[in-house]
Amino acid sequence: MDVEFGSLLEPLQSYAREIATSHDEISPARQEVLREVAVTIRRHLEADPHADLTFICTHNSRRSHLGQVWAQTAATVYELPAGRLRTFSGGTEVTACNIRTVRALRRAGLSIVEAEPNGGNPRYLVQYAEQEDPLLVFSKVYHQDGNPTSDYIALMCCSDADEKCPVVTGATERCALYYEDPKLADETPQEEAVYDQRCRQIAIEMFFMIACVQEQLG
Repeated sequence: MDVEFGSLLEPLQSYAREIATSHDEISPARQEVLREVAVTIRRHLEADPHADLTFICTHNSRRSHLGQVWAQTAATVYELPAGRLRTFSGGTEVTACNIRTVRALRRAGLSIVEAEPNGGNPRYLVQYAEQEDPLLVFSKVYHQDGNPTSDYIALMCCSDADEKCPVVTGATERCALYYEDPKLADETPQEEAVYDQRCRQIAIEMFFMIACVQEQLG
């Protein structure tokens, strides 16, 4: 399997190498769920020039951003052709990309700068590779301009958003990938450790999922 770490930002490379060798931390049942999502992505890539993934949680503040960032990073690591996999995130409500999410991604080695204060909902540029455009990250509803509005795969990161959206407008496929909310640790001594743990868990799973896509594409 082709794997490329050298194109990532140097501070991110060691983290990504460790993540890519930690797939055995995923339970067999969860691996099967991720493989099924990979099949869905592969079908889109075989039928269309690209596959769009939108990660959705209620507030688009934590888990959905982590999913978007790590899936896009994984597409570079596993050398999917440029532009074929595009990742987005959104919510059922608008809040802000939580600063604790930003800090966890920075600790992992990503470069994140605040591009616009934008009131209480800052816009961040998240850079994971030198030769790739940064991701623009901020809280938004999932169907806001800039996100795909048709023919995309909706990845539901929390049960609350899944229940509140019996229909995800424009999505052709819908997959449940629930994660425990790190918000539960806010303002506690465990806060940083819990955010790092959730960041790492989602990174491992996104790397596994995209590796499965690459393998299926042959």
